[in-house]
Amino acid sequence: MIEEISIRNLGVIGEARLPLGPGFTAVTGETGAGKTMVVTALGLLLGERADSGIIRSGSDQAVIEGRWQIDAGGAVADRVRDAGGELDGSELILGRSVSSEGRSRATVGGRSAPVSVLGELSPHLVVLHGQSDQVRLRSATAQREALDRFAGHEFAALLAEYQAVFRGWQEHQGDLDVLVAEQDRRLHEAEELGAAIAEIEAIDPQRDEDTELTARADRLTNLEALRSAASEAHEALSSESPDDARDVTSLLALARRQLERVTEYDGSLAPIAEGIATASIAVVELSGQLSSYLASLDADGGRELETVQERRAQLSGLVRRFGPTLDDAIDYLDSGSARLLELENDSTRIESLRAEVDRDRDRVVELAARLSDIRTANARRLGQRVTRELGALAMPNAAVSVLVEDRSDYSPSGKDTVSFLLQPHAGAEARALGKGASGGELSRVMLAIEVVIAGGDSVPTFVFDEIDAGVGGASAIEIGRRLARLSRTAQVIVVTHLAQVAAFATNHLRVVKDSAGNVTASSVEKLDGEERISEMARLLSGLPDSESGLAHARELIETARGLDN
Repeated sequence: MIEEISIRNLGVIGEARLPLGPGFTAVTGETGAGKTMVVTALGLLLGERADSGIIRSGSDQAVIEGRWQIDAGGAVADRVRDAGGELDGSELILGRSVSSEGRSRATVGGRSAPVSVLGELSPHLVVLHGQSDQVRLRSATAQREALDRFAGHEFAALLAEYQAVFRGWQEHQGDLDVLVAEQDRRLHEAEELGAAIAEIEAIDPQRDEDTELTARADRLTNLEALRSAASEAHEALSSESPDDARDVTSLLALARRQLERVTEYDGSLAPIAEGIATASIAVVELSGQLSSYLASLDADGGRELETVQERRAQLSGLVRRFGPTLDDAIDYLDSGSARLLELENDSTRIESLRAEVDRDRDRVVELAARLSDIRTANARRLGQRVTRELGALAMPNAAVSVLVEDRSDYSPSGKDTVSFLLQPHAGAEARALGKGASGGELSRVMLAIEVVIAGGDSVPTFVFDEIDAGVGGASAIEIGRRLARLSRTAQVIVVTHLAQVAAFATNHLRVVKDSAGNVTASSVEKLDGEERISEMARLLSGLPDSESGLAHARELIETARGLDN
């Protein structure tokens, strides 16, 4: 239930506070005073699209805030907490602001939230009816939704189950269609993958092999230069020629002998001689290493180089096709193998999907048939009860029937089309609401439907924006009476210009217009006692101070009290 709505700088309303509460609230006011802005403000709190054109002239932004009393353990409270908001006991505060630049912001339970969260909460908080909904009631979708609401909670649970199965069926059918349609392309892809994998496996590349082969090729290409340099270095360290005594080994031996001859005269030369001996050992080891290196140089290096270059060419081919690096080609072997396995399983996957699609379709057919049976049974009941309500709304000879027909295919709502037919009087042809029903008739049909459905509806608040347009007299009194009946089980807020409707309200608010130059500012007043009677007189005659008007207003309020009992 809405406790209060605060509005600032919306349309012609500068600042206003609407105390609401339980029961039936009527909102009245002069033409142009901004009554409809009350409904606009509520729509913004419920997530409707915002337009900077709704901001009051000369203001930077419009701000709306609403306070609700909700079930602290219900679905709305859970969604608020999911969005990061908090409740104050059982009180929920929703806010919405719209800037002159067109930016829109929302708050849910004191925390900023996407505007979409307001839209998610909306169906659980308020049913909002404006004159545009009379047009919407002409649509098959709106008529089906009305019948589904009337069918109750068990039907809603069954419909939710059907919709989940239907979505699964559509997804599986889509996957199957893609696989079948692309079967030839995927077969070609599998053949190409198989050939590529076979090529990589035949070459069997190893990580870093290309780097190692490059180093090996450089060595083999410069084999003679390496042999010459190593040979000369070996000769310099330890010459094998008996006539050459100038190699390092010989010179170190000579140096050591010279020092050892005189160490008895100066002992400080002994460590130097030992160092030379150590150096001689190191030189001999280096000479041996060079000998081993020379021995390792293959005399048939040209043939080995040819083999290395052939291998490098194979690896380069892989890099060009699957690179840019050899590691990429090796990785392609893994990813390609996984993809090939997936493609080779197409036949199995297609068979599996076909089985799933068949199972889903059988379930969809079964559930849709149950939905149709329930809709058909409730269609008769809804038509009869709405017809009875229309009899009390000054349409005693009118009849509404609800027709449930089979459609050619299955949809997210089942396999039914629903249409409301109105027979305005006996002997007249029953015609669809979208063909021939006047605005006043649609208003009364819509109200009759809401009154009938409300008993089993979980939505706590109904808002009507001038649904009494085009009616008056006894019809208006019956509309007020039915709204009062609806307010016994739900909160009802009505924007009206008819005293016959406002007379049944338990809470009366008036939107007041003040003019100052070219600027119009409106605010909201709660009316009681003589103020309310004066407003009712204005609605009846346009003259708030007319004695006859005031008397008529008092009589109308007393009549409404009697009829509402």
